[in-house]
Amino acid sequence: MFTAISNSLSMMVNRLAQSITAFVLTAAIAKTLGVEALGQYLLAYSFYYMFMGIASQGLKVLFTREIAREPEKTSVCLISGSWLQLIFSFFSYGALVIVVFLLPYSSKTSTICYIMGFTIIPFALSNITEAIFQAQEKMHLIAIATVPVYIGRVIIMIWAMQLKYGIESVGAILFFSETLILVIEWIFITQSVKIQWQIDRIFIWNTIKNVRTFVAIEAMAVVSSRMQILILSLLGNEFLVGLFGGIGQVLQPFWIIANSISVGMFPTLSKAADQGQEKQQQITESFIEIILAMGLPLFLGLLFFGKDLLVFIYTPSFAQGSLALNITAVSLLFLPFIRTLCNLLVANHFEIVNLREVFITTILSSLVGVALVPQYHLLGAAIMTLVMTVLGFSQYVYFTYTLLFPLHFWRIIRRPVVIGTLMLVIFLILKNINLDFLLTLIIATSFYFLFVILMSIHVLGGIHIIWEKFVKKVKKG
Repeated sequence: MFTAISNSLSMMVNRLAQSITAFVLTAAIAKTLGVEALGQYLLAYSFYYMFMGIASQGLKVLFTREIAREPEKTSVCLISGSWLQLIFSFFSYGALVIVVFLLPYSSKTSTICYIMGFTIIPFALSNITEAIFQAQEKMHLIAIATVPVYIGRVIIMIWAMQLKYGIESVGAILFFSETLILVIEWIFITQSVKIQWQIDRIFIWNTIKNVRTFVAIEAMAVVSSRMQILILSLLGNEFLVGLFGGIGQVLQPFWIIANSISVGMFPTLSKAADQGQEKQQQITESFIEIILAMGLPLFLGLLFFGKDLLVFIYTPSFAQGSLALNITAVSLLFLPFIRTLCNLLVANHFEIVNLREVFITTILSSLVGVALVPQYHLLGAAIMTLVMTVLGFSQYVYFTYTLLFPLHFWRIIRRPVVIGTLMLVIFLILKNINLDFLLTLIIATSFYFLFVILMSIHVLGGIHIIWEKFVKKVKKG
């Protein structure tokens, strides 16, 4: 459990750095170049994200699971896997170019998509090295390789915009920064893996056969995650894409934390698959509880201060997105179950369930989006997001019950509910005294961490138990 938590923290640092820098960049684009330019950037990033996911995420999940179980495959996964990943990347970028060319976007928007899409190649290749780090439970190396680059590139991007360079320069900087990450990770990997520089054709062929389900799952998942933006861009305009993307960035830190925790626990769940369902159930419920203890207070906070937060981060024009933000924020209550149970099923070789879930969710939610977005615009996209989340939650819980074990919901939610109730009191007080928003944010965050610390002390047996364990450890040392 300690290793899983350590790895989760490493991934959380990595993802938080990525989220915070993306958050800062989004705000900078909105304030410097305008909401429409932000919409163009987010649309281009969505195409890059979708085709990158199709090209690489399936291989990453497969290699992580297989190397965690059979470490002797590490070298062949690195070399032959990278070669296979390179081929997938070229095909994926070609598909991106064709799709963007056929859609009715302006020449400037299409050009941004082409430039940013080229980042698929270095990012996908770095996913192979990261799969090895995850399988070896050395996820701190990922954070070391990525966090400084994330910080450096957002500084350069903002500097470039201040010098009157357009949004195209942001896409070019993204490509070079991901290439730098790939180089750094290869330097790390050569220190821990004895590399055999040869292509194993049999391994490649077997991998293609084994990865088909994972590729289908990830392809549907990434398309599903960006479907709202695609529908808004086709049935609305880049301005609406910018507003919706700004709302998404507000929630992005939580999504990334939840994903980091689930990624960090995946090797542990894969190994626990042979230790019995009781062990897996304990791990699963613990991680859902941890993520929900963050999601519930954040949801309540956005209900009270979501509009103020949008104006504080971006510009007053984003205030019109406050209702859409509140609707979207409901998904924070379901996401802890979705992220954790998704990895649980894959760890037990039930990835076909994940494929079925993303297929059903994507099709049904897309129909909802096509029906609602033309009439309700931003609110239609927000409702579509909520529908997707509820559909995913329902399916994952059902298949966990029928294929593995039942979840003890009260055991999962009781401590998050206590923390959420305490934070609700704080939010009501802060709303009534009407302080400056930044001061309100600092006070609310401080109380949240205080409540989490007190709850953790209680779970561990009380301050006297913790003190006794600390004293014994010091004496032994």
